[in-house]
Amino acid sequence: MTRPLLFAACFALLYAGVTASSQARQDATEPNAPPSAPAQPAATAPTQPAAAVVGNAETGKQLSYTCQGCHGVTGYKNAYPNFHVPRIGGQSAEYLVQALSEYKAGKRKHPTMQAQAQSFSNQDIADLAAYLSSLK
Repeated sequence: MTRPLLFAACFALLYAGVTASSQARQDATEPNAPPSAPAQPAATAPTQPAAAVVGNAETGKQLSYTCQGCHGVTGYKNAYPNFHVPRIGGQSAEYLVQALSEYKAGKRKHPTMQAQAQSFSNQDIADLAAYLSSLK
């Protein structure tokens, strides 16, 4: 299997796991409730919902393992479609919080990043930003 296909397969499995986990949580909280439609982002939602949350770099380091699949490969270009994957290590914490929050809210359009960001809580986003911004 070629490297781009391997990455695509990993992301497909990750997305399926996130979706199944989300559905399982819903089923556990409301076992007799009918399935609900996917939540749509609010039109007036703030861009930086995690601004008041203080990040923990050690926790962020543990969470960043999924980021390394693309962002940790020097010169990596995604093949579906072909575009450059930005360097996130050393970015400002404010930028990282804003970007992840916008992916989570659906304001930035990239299926893989939207799936990743939707799996993170606001605390997770702050922790990731604290860790990634500390890298040189």
